Amino acid sequence: SPKLPPSISSPQRFPFLTKPLHPNAFNLSTSSSAPDQKWRVNVSFFPAFLNKGKDAKVLKQDLLDCIAPLDRGADATPPEDQQRVDQLASKLEAVNPTKQPLKSDLLNGKWELMYTTSKSILQTQRPKFLRSSTNYQAINVDTLRAQNMESWPFFNQVTADLTPLNARKVAVKFDYFKIGGLPVLNELAKDIQTQTKTQKSALCKTDACRFLFEIPIKAPGRARGELEITYLDEELRISRGDLGNLFILKMIDPSYRVPV
Repeated sequence: SPKLPPSISSPQRFPFLTKPLHPNAFNLSTSSSAPDQKWRVNVSFFPAFLNKGKDAKVLKQDLLDCIAPLDRGADATPPEDQQRVDQLASKLEAVNPTKQPLKSDLLNGKWELMYTTSKSILQTQRPKFLRSSTNYQAINVDTLRAQNMESWPFFNQVTADLTPLNARKVAVKFDYFKIGGLPVLNELAKDIQTQTKTQKSALCKTDACRFLFEIPIKAPGRARGELEITYLDEELRISRGDLGNLFILKMIDPSYRVPV
C-alpha cells in the first residue's frame, strides 16, 4: 500500500485533530512532493481559523454601514431593508466574543440606540419633529438595574429591575416612568420660554432642567418584558426582545450608573 512521506506521517504535526490522519485524508498521491503536500494541507485547514477575528470586524462594519442611512430604523420601510439588517446582525451574533454577557463588565454603562425595529420607540406615527432625537439604554449588572431614556423634545425615561433567566437573558420589570416636557412655574422655565430652539435644546441638557421637568409615575404591574443580549464587545451590543424586536446600540459612557 502507498506510504505517506515523513513530513506529514505523524498526527502530532496537527494538534487540532483528534484522530490520526488517514492516508487519503487530503487526497495526496504518492507521486506528489513533500513540500507540495504540506502546502495543500495548510491551505485546506487553517484559513478559517486564522481569519475568524478579521471576519468579525468586517461583519461589524458591514452592519454599521447598512444601518447608517436608516435613521435608527425609521427609514427602513421596505421589508428588504429590515431583512438585510437582520441577516447581518445574525452573522455577527454567530461570532459573539462574549458568551456570558450578564457576567461581563462590558455590559455596564450607557448605550446609544443606533437601530431598532420597535415602532413604539421609533414613534413613526408622530411627525418627525415630535420624535425623540436620540434614545439611550443604560444597564448595571452589579445592581441589576436598567434605564431607558429619550432626548429632546420630551426627555421621557423609565427605570427597571432585571432578573437573570440565564447567562445572556433577563426578565425586565419596569418600576418608574418619568414624564418630561411639562410646564414648570419657576424662573428657569420662564428663561427657557425666551430661548431659541437651539438654545433651548442646549439648556435642557443640563441636569437642573431635566430634574425640574421629570415627573415620576409608578409603572403598572403589566409593564414587563424580556431582553436577550446576543452580541457584546467593547463598543457594540445587539439585543433581541421578547416581542421579536431587534436593538443595535453603541457604548458611549461605560461609567454611567442607573438610579437604584
